[in-house]
Amino acid sequence: MKKCLSVCLILLGFIFNSYAADKTATPPAAKVEYAYYGFEPEIVTNYISNRKKLGFVKIGVEVMVKTTDDLLLIERHDPLLRAAIIEVLGNQPEEKVKSLAGREEIRRECFERLNNLIAQEVGRSLIVNLLFTSYLYD
Repeated sequence: MKKCLSVCLILLGFIFNSYAADKTATPPAAKVEYAYYGFEPEIVTNYISNRKKLGFVKIGVEVMVKTTDDLLLIERHDPLLRAAIIEVLGNQPEEKVKSLAGREEIRRECFERLNNLIAQEVGRSLIVNLLFTSYLYD
């Protein structure tokens, strides 16, 4: 009987200790719910080519934002943002379009341009990241 009572007291001690530890734990950080907006259909445009044949690039673009409210603002300004991406791509030389380092520079340029445009429209930057989900060129 004494052994059973001792075991019960030990178990109760563990339960109260874990309960007290839960009360003193720090609250979790605010959860950020990222959302993605994909430009549909994919963007197709020409770039500056050194050949007689006209060069073109076809890319899939998605932007990452922090909240679904930001997603709605991005969707509202889709035509403006799409035109900016087309303009950036259309001003690129063939060497830059076809190299991996150039592709990353183009991605960063698009990211900065879109963030600047959206900040002018809504008063703050919304885009956390910009991704090329597909990238084809000829």
